[in-house]
Amino acid sequence: MEYEAYDVVLIPFVMGLIQVLKKLGMPKKLSPIVALVIGNVMGFVYLAPGEPEKAIIWGTSIGLASIGVYSGTKNTVEMNKYK
Repeated sequence: MEYEAYDVVLIPFVMGLIQVLKKLGMPKKLSPIVALVIGNVMGFVYLAPGEPEKAIIWGTSIGLASIGVYSGTKNTVEMNKYK
C-alpha cells in the first residue's frame, strides 16, 4: 500500500478525537500520548495493515503532525490575543 496524499485528512481527524476526549474529561497533559496511540492504531488498521514497519512510521507521523498542528495553532492564537 502506498501512502496517499488524501491520507493527510487523518491529521485533523486525530485532532478532533483528542478534542472530544478532552471534553469528556481526559487530562490535557495526556493529549500527545493519546494522539500518538491513535495515530499508530490508524497506521496498523487503515494505512498499512500487515506491514508493521510502515504502520509505525506512518502512524507516528500522523500522531506527531496532529500534535504539531494543534500546538502551532494554539500558540499563534494565544500570541495574537496578547497583542
